[in-house]
Amino acid sequence: MNARERLRRYLEQRRELGETEFVLDGMPVEDVLSLVGAPSTPRHEGGRPAVSVVDRQPREGPAPEGREPSAPLPSHVPPPAPPPSRIAEGASTDWRRTLRSAEERPTDSAGGAEGDGAAALPLGDGLDALAIAALPTLEAVAQAIGACTRCGLCRSAIQAVPGEGGARAEFLCIGEAPGADEDRAGRPFVGAAGEVLRKGLAGLKMTPDEYFIANVLKHRPPGNRDPEPAEVEACAPFLRRQVELIRPRVILALGRFAAQTLLQSSAGIGALRGRVHQYQGIPLVVTYHPAATLRNDEWKRPLWEDMKLARRLLDEARAGGSPGLA
Repeated sequence: MNARERLRRYLEQRRELGETEFVLDGMPVEDVLSLVGAPSTPRHEGGRPAVSVVDRQPREGPAPEGREPSAPLPSHVPPPAPPPSRIAEGASTDWRRTLRSAEERPTDSAGGAEGDGAAALPLGDGLDALAIAALPTLEAVAQAIGACTRCGLCRSAIQAVPGEGGARAEFLCIGEAPGADEDRAGRPFVGAAGEVLRKGLAGLKMTPDEYFIANVLKHRPPGNRDPEPAEVEACAPFLRRQVELIRPRVILALGRFAAQTLLQSSAGIGALRGRVHQYQGIPLVVTYHPAATLRNDEWKRPLWEDMKLARRLLDEARAGGSPGLA
């Protein structure tokens, strides 16, 4: 695929997501310069371009928090997330509009000052596990995930799927990885399996602000294949940071892969169900993936029973009880 075609496809994807501002990334700087008729730029030693190419219209209003008005955005950083009040109002499927809470919780000393963004941190390849652990808000984590190139899935997926829900959610659902529907929408559990999950959560008398839905992987594996160890390792710091920032009272692990990954276990669903485990000191319940119940009606009842167990644990935690652990 030539440079012009790559640029066209990139801009079309951004337009489909409802974006009106574009960052040129994912192709050599020299290719972009040739498309716009600019002369070649000098290079540093090692062949890396000396400048970044950014195609952005001036943003109205004050500069993003933590950045001087004159400071240019790096070419690989997506547009900053809107403030929480706008996130609560937006109906877009853009991942920057999936957090429903009007406020973020204060973070501990390791998480940085409340309200800080990720703009000062290098994203993509430059964002290591320590930098991810320092991201101060869920919005900053979502922004970093959207720019992440820590594994090859970012090249085959349409877009990242960081997760969505209430920033103060006490109930956290974790699945395996985005599917085709999620890859297109940029949201987790939006297909038929998502309908099963969300109906179950509604049956537990939970509103969307009371739960958060995420996946072990933040990009779709090609053909919905099983995630590879290197891909899980690359995404693990993002999930850990999301758990630390959300601070849920209960986690529901959806499916074999999510359960085995979170619990570092090779046991099957049958051995892991019906017990209360722990992940980072948080009670964790294992259940069938909602997609599996679409193939086997016999698993619908166990899924519902497991969800009710997780709900009881949440109620006990709210009442000040101590849920029993496996």
